[in-house]
Amino acid sequence: MDAPNPSATPTFASRTPLRIGAVGLVVRDLDLLTNYYKDLLGLTVQERTDKLARLGAGGVTILELEHRPDAKPDDERTAGLYHTAFLMPTREAHARWILHIAKSRVPITGASDHGVSEAFYLDDPEGNGVEVYNDRPPERWQRDGDMIVMQTKQLDVEAIVRDVDPANAAYDGAPDGLRIGHIHLRVGDVTQAERFYNGTLGLDIKRTRGGATFMSSGGYHHHVGANVWHSPGAGRRDPDRAGLSWFSMEAADDAALDTVGRRLENANVAIAKTARGFDTADPWGTRVRFVKA
Repeated sequence: MDAPNPSATPTFASRTPLRIGAVGLVVRDLDLLTNYYKDLLGLTVQERTDKLARLGAGGVTILELEHRPDAKPDDERTAGLYHTAFLMPTREAHARWILHIAKSRVPITGASDHGVSEAFYLDDPEGNGVEVYNDRPPERWQRDGDMIVMQTKQLDVEAIVRDVDPANAAYDGAPDGLRIGHIHLRVGDVTQAERFYNGTLGLDIKRTRGGATFMSSGGYHHHVGANVWHSPGAGRRDPDRAGLSWFSMEAADDAALDTVGRRLENANVAIAKTARGFDTADPWGTRVRFVKA
């Protein structure tokens, strides 16, 4: 039997009762954005037409790009995507990726040590935020009662890349265990976001600070973040604008999926049945797809 390969195994973030499955973006230039995510992360193009591209890792679709060349550009003052956070399955895989983007001279917008994780931040060519990170082991997370402490400190990049030998550190494509660990949203009101994602959907609030809230399932530090840093008072999204179209939340089993469905019905939130589950929308019109994993 082959030895276990940690880079092929999704992390704790993807083994909770609910977790982020995939993200759908409306894009104005399909070729440009497809090539960006393929080159940046080594994602595999699993399906490609004139109207869409589906990309993934380990045979799992995690990103869908819908081509709408006439869409208006995204606007950070409106509700929408703050960033999609791609979670490396191991720190070593993250180190290989860091050396890859350094060699390719990929521009970044920031890098932070959050205590629970080590993260790099970028913007894709159409302004969609991107985070690429690795998680520290949950037993090392600092806790404050039911809350999880998440800080923002300078990232020690050298400490990460020391995990690999630069002479033998090729990044040969996305590791099979790469997944979307969390999604961070721009919203118009943090309290309203908590009422929907915590009060209605049942995610646990794990941290609040400075115009932002962080919520999760199963004890993760956060699967959904929401902030008003650029978008206070924002109303419903303009469907003719590029940027975030939808994201999916996977349920580990039928019971988890049924629980969310009942919570939405009890809150009188409209849902639409689908072949794999059901769809709804948050207070700003961002579609959330619930599917069984």
